[in-house]
Amino acid sequence: MLKFLLPLKILKLKAFRTFGLKPLQGLRGRGAEPHSLGLQSHPMPINFTISITNKCNAHCKTCNIWRIYEEQPSLSKSELKKEEFERIFESIGRSAYWFTISGGEPFLRKDIVEIYEALVHHCSPNIINIPTNAITPKLIEKRVREFLEINNKSTLIVNLSLDGVGDKHDEIRGVNGNFKKLLDTYEGLKALKEDFENLRLGVHTVISIYNADHIPAIYNFVRGFKPDSHIFEVAEERVELLTIGSGITPDHETLSEAMTGINKDIRSNYLKSGDFLSRITQSFRLEYYELMKKALNEKRQIIPCYAGYASCQINPYGELWACCILGSKSSFGNLRDVDYDFNKLWHSKKAYEIRASIKRRECYCPLANASYTSMLCNFSMVGKVLSTLIKSYFPFP
Repeated sequence: MLKFLLPLKILKLKAFRTFGLKPLQGLRGRGAEPHSLGLQSHPMPINFTISITNKCNAHCKTCNIWRIYEEQPSLSKSELKKEEFERIFESIGRSAYWFTISGGEPFLRKDIVEIYEALVHHCSPNIINIPTNAITPKLIEKRVREFLEINNKSTLIVNLSLDGVGDKHDEIRGVNGNFKKLLDTYEGLKALKEDFENLRLGVHTVISIYNADHIPAIYNFVRGFKPDSHIFEVAEERVELLTIGSGITPDHETLSEAMTGINKDIRSNYLKSGDFLSRITQSFRLEYYELMKKALNEKRQIIPCYAGYASCQINPYGELWACCILGSKSSFGNLRDVDYDFNKLWHSKKAYEIRASIKRRECYCPLANASYTSMLCNFSMVGKVLSTLIKSYFPFP
């Protein structure tokens, strides 16, 4: 998507969610978009999460996705093939601004480079984000170099997961030596930045009951890295991660205490340095952290949620979800059943029903990925973010 078209797309999405139009019956044809009263029945999303595998070589306390194939090994054969991903990407086209390639551990897909190449060729997103547990430094460095050699137009963000310092990280991640391997991964990718200016490195921390009292220590440690960004997200119970009933989410008081002082440090450190993308990303995150705490405390949507409107997720088996928190409860259907035609599911009756439920605020969550998209579609939030961004270029606090 051309950058200057993003504001227009956001206005379209906002208008549709506000006024809403039921899908026309009998939609046919790959790439077709129904119209009603001269308006699109629904614009395409700007934010996609593509989960390419449920395989994982970590055993995290906050995520049990690694159990899926240990308990059902044959299920791995049902994951979408690279040819299927290519057909899906072809159907989506160049409507999206950013994609997240997730897992499981995405770098365990042997054909991830081919999947990445198909995504770039058919969708040409502005931003591609890939999270990793950083357990295989050499493999990750090799694959990222291959990504960058394929495409130097999209900004590639690689986020390394860090939930503790030293042995604490290994304990939470369930892998001895993971912390050391993360450091090696970071150094290897940092060296690539000298050759590829479109590479950004981030650190991602999940705040849970296991590390809430270690958040300041993690933050201070990461400051020494000087990554392009450091993301905090709260651990959530999800069907897809087999964590329902696990009690991994910290309460509001614990979360607020964990984040005390972090926002102030972000303003004086990350926000005052870096390029435009890094600054605007941190500006969004400062506002997101406030939304995150409010959502957990008040147990409601703080701003209108645009999951299923402006963002969505495709799971490894072809299910199209409004978001990963609702998971299968928010499934629009399986792309395999409609010949990989994204539009048929996106404009389906089922999609309309799920969006109506989200609009009625029958759910809430602090999910970061969906929250950033919802913030983009909220004029008040955008105003706050822009104000923070502008102030970051001036010396006063």
